[in-house]
Amino acid sequence: MTPQAPARTYRRLSVEERRNQLLDAALSLFAHRAPEDVSLDDVAETAGVSRPLVYRYFPGGKQQLYEAALRTAAEALRGCFDEPREGALLPRLSRALDRYLAFVDEHDAGFAALLQGGSVVETSRTNAIVDGVRRAAAEHIYRHLGVAAPGPRLRMTVRMWITAVEAASLMWLDEEKQPPTEELRDWLVDQFVAVLSVTAARDEQTAAVVHALTSADG
Repeated sequence: MTPQAPARTYRRLSVEERRNQLLDAALSLFAHRAPEDVSLDDVAETAGVSRPLVYRYFPGGKQQLYEAALRTAAEALRGCFDEPREGALLPRLSRALDRYLAFVDEHDAGFAALLQGGSVVETSRTNAIVDGVRRAAAEHIYRHLGVAAPGPRLRMTVRMWITAVEAASLMWLDEEKQPPTEELRDWLVDQFVAVLSVTAARDEQTAAVVHALTSADG
């Protein structure tokens, strides 16, 4: 008599685990395809569940799912600049950029769709989520610079550099991820020092920042 194979057991996922599973599936799709090219059927198939189950967790449909996935990605991006404020600033900035560029590399087309906009699912809420990442990155940088109340010129300089990092990342994807990541990172760090130096010629607060920066890292 042939022994019967043991019955396969399935673990029932909690509400949070199931929701995270669906978000992971959505993010994996958005990483390689523009949001408008991803359907709920695609998400259900990737997660190995039924379409009605996706709707059970995201009754608002694709828009709600996209915004939830975007918030998850935004949290990851915000964390890229959350570097311990220990040691010299430029190595700290390099480590933050390493994490940022690793995210860009992993999410590829999804990162491009996130920043370039123009998606059919783009709304004021999604724009606010993306802008929140930029603001959080700027706040981290001010803390790394040791500035509690940045003036307008320093704020503009930091935000301009963040915009340059985003633009360079998008072009890097278009250029088939060339130059190598380490070279791109070092170039962006050099740009940061350069734009601060330009602003320092017109702003005493930034001049003090540059002096402290070059004294500590030089």
